[in-house]
Amino acid sequence: MDQRLLLMHQAMLADRPRLEAYDRALARAVRPGDVVADVGAGTLVLSLLALRHGAGRVFAVEADPATAAVAARIAEHNDLGGRLTVVRADARTVRLPKRADVVVAEMMGNLGPEEQMMEVLDAFARGNLAPGGRVVPQRLVTHLAAVEFDGEGWGVWGEDFFGHRLDVVQECAPPGAQLHFFQRRPTLLSEPVPIADNRIGDRSAAVVRRVRDLVVTRPGTLHAVAGFFTATLAEDVRLSNFPSYPGCNWAVWIWPLRHTPVAAGDVLRVRVRRPEGVRVATDWRLECGLDRAVRPAASRGPGECGAQPGDTASPGAVGRP
Repeated sequence: MDQRLLLMHQAMLADRPRLEAYDRALARAVRPGDVVADVGAGTLVLSLLALRHGAGRVFAVEADPATAAVAARIAEHNDLGGRLTVVRADARTVRLPKRADVVVAEMMGNLGPEEQMMEVLDAFARGNLAPGGRVVPQRLVTHLAAVEFDGEGWGVWGEDFFGHRLDVVQECAPPGAQLHFFQRRPTLLSEPVPIADNRIGDRSAAVVRRVRDLVVTRPGTLHAVAGFFTATLAEDVRLSNFPSYPGCNWAVWIWPLRHTPVAAGDVLRVRVRRPEGVRVATDWRLECGLDRAVRPAASRGPGECGAQPGDTASPGAVGRP
């Protein structure tokens, strides 16, 4: 098993809120004797939780040969031969010997949809989910919000660092997304706005490419646009990577902007661009521009948008989409 993959599973196992959320969701979804399919089974964590809640049979579907071999060894060492079967296959095309009463997966990226979890689950469910079966998670939503950092991350590059200025860094940083684990809760300057809403059976839910408006609801200093996900695992069980929590294995996607004072009513217009086939969150791009809520007409040119016009993809500017 690749060392990097092993470390990734290590981090996921250490994420207690993640495990507890899936444990609660499977406790609601699994009934005694159910057939459960664990899609992207990895090291069998969700498979073992399904057995813990009464599953009669679990099919652990894993496409990576090395990971599937490790999963088979875990099953063997736990004497699960009659209850758990590791299936090395592509979940989008495999057909199980029995239809599953419950399908479960955890393939969320830092933004949510990078690994195409909901598309894979939808394809798998069409061929393998029993009538009336349940899927965990039910829904995956990606949000964007305007944020002000609390003296960390991109927020440190300001005008007052113990009497000195570090804000020149804002003009020197190359354009691009960052992945950030918040140490202190940021200030939300706008309500989160969904840019993707994926549900099983809805094949039309792709990343929204049209311009979205982030309306500033409180005054502050705009530092960045944050992207994050919320997964609905069960009706009353949700899991999100914002604003970060102790042990969280997902980072928050951050698009840094030049620090800009904003007031309630200002509108940050954003457009996300996701390259086709890209599964890495830092390769997603953002274009944005700021419309001021109140500004004398005489001082505003036709079509002017933003306090810092410039390269729309640059962290050193707030431009126009």
